[in-house]
Amino acid sequence: MADFLPLLIELGTEELPPKALPELAQAFHDGVLKALAARRIEVKPDAGALPARALYTPRRLASYLPAVAVQQPVQHSEVHGPYTNIGLDASGNPTPALLGFAQKNGMDWQQLDRVTDAKGMRFVARSSRPGAATLDLLGEIVNEAVKGLPIPKPMRWGSRDVGFVRPAHWLVILFGRDAAKAEVLGLKADRMSRGHRFHHAKPVWLNEADEYLEALRAAHVLADPNERRERVRAEIAAAAREAGGSARVPPELLEEVNCLVEWPKAILCSFEPGFLRVPQEALISTMESNQKFFPVLDKVGKLSEKFIGIANLDSKDPAQIRLGYERVIRPRFADAQFFFDEDLKQGLASMAEGLKSVTYQAKLGSVADKAARVAHLAEIVALKAGGNADHARVAALLGKADLQSRMVNEFPELQGIAGRYYATAAKQPADIAHAIDEAYQPRFAGDAIAPSKLGQVLAIAERLDTLAGGFAAGLKPTGNKDPFALRRNALGLARTVIEAQLELDLVVLLDAAARSLPAGLVLDTQELQDFILDRLRGYYADQGVPGVQFDAVADVRPTSLLDFDRRLKAIAEFARMRESASLSAANKRIRNILRKVETPIPASVDASKLVEPAEQSLHGALATALVDTGPLLAQRDYIGTLKRLAQLQGPVDNFFERTMVMAGDESLRDNRLALLKQVADRFAAVAAVEQLSAS
Repeated sequence: MADFLPLLIELGTEELPPKALPELAQAFHDGVLKALAARRIEVKPDAGALPARALYTPRRLASYLPAVAVQQPVQHSEVHGPYTNIGLDASGNPTPALLGFAQKNGMDWQQLDRVTDAKGMRFVARSSRPGAATLDLLGEIVNEAVKGLPIPKPMRWGSRDVGFVRPAHWLVILFGRDAAKAEVLGLKADRMSRGHRFHHAKPVWLNEADEYLEALRAAHVLADPNERRERVRAEIAAAAREAGGSARVPPELLEEVNCLVEWPKAILCSFEPGFLRVPQEALISTMESNQKFFPVLDKVGKLSEKFIGIANLDSKDPAQIRLGYERVIRPRFADAQFFFDEDLKQGLASMAEGLKSVTYQAKLGSVADKAARVAHLAEIVALKAGGNADHARVAALLGKADLQSRMVNEFPELQGIAGRYYATAAKQPADIAHAIDEAYQPRFAGDAIAPSKLGQVLAIAERLDTLAGGFAAGLKPTGNKDPFALRRNALGLARTVIEAQLELDLVVLLDAAARSLPAGLVLDTQELQDFILDRLRGYYADQGVPGVQFDAVADVRPTSLLDFDRRLKAIAEFARMRESASLSAANKRIRNILRKVETPIPASVDASKLVEPAEQSLHGALATALVDTGPLLAQRDYIGTLKRLAQLQGPVDNFFERTMVMAGDESLRDNRLALLKQVADRFAAVAAVEQLSAS
């Protein structure tokens, strides 16, 4: 008999929720592995042609393991009994306590072993027994896996007193060729799976675990989600080629459709070309979000009148399915067209007027008030960033107008996008129209910043006001609560400044934002600056920047975020130099010495008081380094500055080896402290390099 056999577990259900299906299937598979491990049953996950994995379709959860041990290992037990002073009397005979312990464990007392612990010697009953057959344990293993699934609201069906995410109808547990005798969710396990609801509406007999995928494939079910996903992708690509274009296939939509079908078949459909004058984003949103269709783009990336639906069967009459798909999409497109036409009649300027009656926040006034504040800030940012201040003001005043549109009311995700279309229709300059849309970038984690200068200006101004208003109005994030998305706005602002390479003074901008707030609101700009800098910690951590390097720059609080980025790059390069560890430790030592000094330290070094060769050498090396690094710092060449300062390693190390800083002569001591302060201050002109020291 083989030591390992393949294991297949399949739980058949009514249609499972597609968005939760991958996670649910993986949790089921992981639960099986966990239950096997708890029983010390060995699993070889990569022993077969198909590795261990979760398998699923809309109607089934399955776990496949290519090699599972047929039996538990020998089970050893060790039960501690009474200590010898209790188990034996003065003559060395067993007491009733010891005899009872031995009888309970099925042993003669003389068969008991003895062990010594901190309290003394005691009796112990050791035994071994063969492990149970895995086949006999599979019922409890599967029950354990099912009970551990993340199901917040289980359903109950029929007369059963058990619940599951959807009613369950069949259960297969095959271990090699053997079917386990088990009951789960009121279902008795057997070897009968089920095929496609329409193509193979009858049971599928499984001879052994390894034939599962092939048997279901013959029954028009692709149980392997990877195989099914690739089939969906291939079907979409073929249909798009037939249409003469390329399909838009968002990963999340592909995954959702993959969880809706067992036997995917693409259906190429079309709609009236007249709908294409509606913003394509609205049409795409309708197709993808509401109907799970894949839009087809033409050769230049514009939406065409073709789209692709994925049917869950290979129909003998695909024309009927096509008509159904086209029929269901037409009313929604007609609604979008109506909204668009009505918005065009109203016009963006009229929509902007309507913002006066819409409250943004009780303490911060109306949305129109916010737009006015953003417009003021946009002018300031544009002037400092080299943009068009007049266009920045106009774009800001119109930037929120589409909130009053019917289109955004129906499609909230089109905020900004709709504004771009309406601004274009109103003959606004192209940069203004595009900036209205780009101001929302980055819209989500990983999204790009606004591509145009005006869009960047508007994005910064918008976030400045949101952050300043949120902090001043007492809306700061707490725990997981962040109703005004201030964390996301802070990161979006910082990313835009840094990635667009804009030289802006954050403190100046925060002060301007504070002055723009309604009367009575006070902003702690230093607190907000710290909040924005703290958002950068995760941003740089994702790029592999160590926390100590981030702290080294954050300690000097650069007011320019672009400057912060330059310093961080310089520190990263400095950390790779061989001199880095020694100089970081020396700077840490200097800071510790200076921190303990209670009297004022002289502003300059008196060369006549340098009596030791080591301090004279450091003074000379430092004087030259100060001259050399002055122009570099003026040019913000922080890498060049640190490379030059790295040459001080020898003189600094020699100074500490041969010079007593805290000399008994007060004038010598103060002079040496002044020398060390000059060293520390020049390094601090870039970053707090002492943060890099592990000592």
